[in-house]
Amino acid sequence: MPKLPRLSGAEVVRVLRRLGFEMVRQRGSHVVMRRGAAGCVVPLHAEVKVGTLAGLLRQANVSSEEFLAEL
Repeated sequence: MPKLPRLSGAEVVRVLRRLGFEMVRQRGSHVVMRRGAAGCVVPLHAEVKVGTLAGLLRQANVSSEEFLAEL
């Protein structure tokens, strides 16, 4: 598994949109994104921690290689 970079929440949302995810709703600083049955919650923080990013990619059924290719 390649090493995930430190990104902002807005950058994570941008990459997930390129992967076909749509923004379903936002409440405060958290955005719910969905693609078919898979979905995830992205915190819109200045920096999303690497462990949090790995967890939301797991939740969204997106591999780290697929995510990094769209980055």
